[in-house]
Amino acid sequence: MRDINIPLPVARALLSPIFRVSLNARLPWQMQRLLLDIGSRAQFLPSGTTVHRLRLGGRPAERITAGSARPNLNAGAVLYLHGGGYAIGSLATHRSLAARLAHETGCTVYVLDYRLAPEHPFPAGLEDAESAFLELVGNIGYRPEQIALSGDSAGGGLSLATAQRLIAQHGYTPAALGLIAPWVDPNQVPDKFRDLVINRPWSRACAAAYLGDGDGKDTGYAPLHGELRGLPPTYVQVDVSELLHAQCVEFVTALRVAGVHTRFTESQGLWHVAQLQAALVGPAAAALTELADFLREAVQPISLRHLG
Repeated sequence: MRDINIPLPVARALLSPIFRVSLNARLPWQMQRLLLDIGSRAQFLPSGTTVHRLRLGGRPAERITAGSARPNLNAGAVLYLHGGGYAIGSLATHRSLAARLAHETGCTVYVLDYRLAPEHPFPAGLEDAESAFLELVGNIGYRPEQIALSGDSAGGGLSLATAQRLIAQHGYTPAALGLIAPWVDPNQVPDKFRDLVINRPWSRACAAAYLGDGDGKDTGYAPLHGELRGLPPTYVQVDVSELLHAQCVEFVTALRVAGVHTRFTESQGLWHVAQLQAALVGPAAAALTELADFLREAVQPISLRHLG
């Protein structure tokens, strides 16, 4: 499935200037979005991928499958929420990652184009994610326990907030949470100034744009401080070099205190959401495979996957 295996030092050298230019708090949000969409063209799709555009919860979305264009409801689904500080990121930037999840899990992966800040601050994105999950259950026909929520960075925080809302307001517990460097408390100011991908001024600009006129203490905005008990099995991946590493450690500790079945992987030598470059970098592909294995086991229990 991996197209190229660029050595890590070379990949880091190539990516660093790209992110320094594109994730710059001085650039208008629209320009940042455009630059990331252009860069996403280097992230290849596995052969045999089918991408179907649809609307989910009233928002544009993509249904991604390996092979057949028709989803197999019995195989379960992953609702993927992309990262980008709640202000950038798109279906295009995360299509390759989602396609690889579809191939490696055997599930249909739905990627949601939720509304972005600053045009649509909190809780717009959360409302969109909630509506998308409810439509997967109510109109498409999945059971809640057949759907895993997954996301990276801001999309990881949004996945957590969505699960909390689904449990509290609808009695729906997703099959699992698969989170890549989740940003679970935008109020926190990182100690480090930057990592390979993100920097403190940009992350603070994203946090302010997403909050808008809202209350920073709202647990929908900062789900780290929301109810963690009763969450489904959760897998968190992060690299030790990331600005969000300390926050992820705090989050995992809180999950375990709350009695949530938790898996935690700390990589070394990768970067923030390196899984996006799984088509280009072997260790990033390996990390994404681990996430896919976790999601597949949660959505398709062994007793069911081996019947027949």
